[in-house]
Formats: sequence, C-alpha cells, structure tokens
Amino acid sequence: MFQPEIDAVVFDVLGTLVDEPAGIRAGIRELAPSLDEPKVEQLVSLWQQHVDREQRRMLDGVRPYLTSDLLDLEAARLVAAAAGVDDSTTVAALAESGRRLPPWPDTVAALARLAERFPLIGLSNASRTALLELNAHAGLRWHQALSAEDARTYKPDPAVYQLAVTLSGRPPERLLMVAAHAWDLRGAQNLGLRTAHVSRPAGDPPTSSDRFDLYADDLAGLADQLDQVCGARPRSPEN
Repeated sequence: MFQPEIDAVVFDVLGTLVDEPAGIRAGIRELAPSLDEPKVEQLVSLWQQHVDREQRRMLDGVRPYLTSDLLDLEAARLVAAAAGVDDSTTVAALAESGRRLPPWPDTVAALARLAERFPLIGLSNASRTALLELNAHAGLRWHQALSAEDARTYKPDPAVYQLAVTLSGRPPERLLMVAAHAWDLRGAQNLGLRTAHVSRPAGDPPTSSDRFDLYADDLAGLADQLDQVCGARPRSPEN
C-alpha cells in the first residue's frame, strides 16, 4: 500500500516529460526533406538504438564515459550517413535536435500543479547543457534539475539516483521517482526510492513482475492520485 510521506518528486525527462522521438524525427526531416515516413522512422530507431547501446556499454565498463552530447553527435553522424548526407554543419545541427524536444500535451500544466505541493527535481541522462536547453525549449518547471553527467554515468546506475537523494537531504523512501520507463523505476527502487509509472507512447511498460507504488495513464492522473493519497492541501516545509 502506498504511504503518503513524500517530500519531493523526482522526474525522468526524456520520454517521460518530453517526446524524444518527435524531436529527433523533426531533425531528420530538416536534414533530408525528401525521405519518406518509413525511412524517417527507421532513422529515428537507428539513433535511439545507438544511444541505448553505447550507454549500456559504458555501464558495463566496455567504453569510457562520454556525455550525451557526444553520443547524440555519433548518432547524428550515423543517421546522416544512412540518409546520404555528408556535411559537418548539417550533422551538427541534426545532433542538436536531441535538445529541441516537445513536451507531451499534459506535461507543463501537470508540473505547474505538482510544483505547488512538492519540490520537483528533474533527473536526466541528458548532459547539463542539453538539459538546460531541453527545459527552456519545452517550458518545464523545476525547483532543480540534475544531469547524470554529474555522476559521470547513466541511469540505471545507482549513482545517478543518489544525486537526487543527496540534493534533497531526505532518505530515499521519502522521494517519489516518476518515469515512463520501467527500467528506470527499477533502478530507483534498487536505491530505495518510491516509484510511479506514467504511460507514454515511447515508454517502457511494466512487466507482470514489476511492483511500483503508483500507476497513471498521464501526469494529470498522477497528480490526482497524489492529491488523494497525500491530501489536497499543500505540504509545509516542515513536513
């Protein structure tokens, strides 16, 4: 049963609050306007698969740590080559499309609503620079945003979630991690954080063996649930 003692809410960003495939898709269309939709989707998958694979290799110690900026540049080079484009300026512009990601339709309003009741912490695998631009482009509201770059690793490494625990000054069980990716929530659980899964089209759905504290169809639904279990009145700093 969910216990209502929550002192701060920690949010994954990529995929949970912003539509990552949509931003990359837009960048690919700018790169090569003549591509048909199946080819564009193929290239979006190529980008995401490269980043996911290389992050896993770093977590496994196979490759030294690189920031998300450099991984996006690698992915952009692969995508441009597959599209038959060979221009360094164009490739660099494509790499930055990973910073121009639109928010999901419910994101901005739900964050504003939750920010009235809880300290909000963004916790992202995006680099510090990318996270700054992502937040500005999408209009995200935070009390603090943390990058995995500060731990020189990537989620689900416990060191990344520890950043939020250290910042908040609270025990992990007083933090609620919100993500559209079940793998992300499992990582948070391993450090003792409470967890909430929010469904997104590009997310990683829970398996039958996952046991998260809350499940919601969107962020508005999550805010409704938190009103019910934590009480509708704003929490004072002393609580």
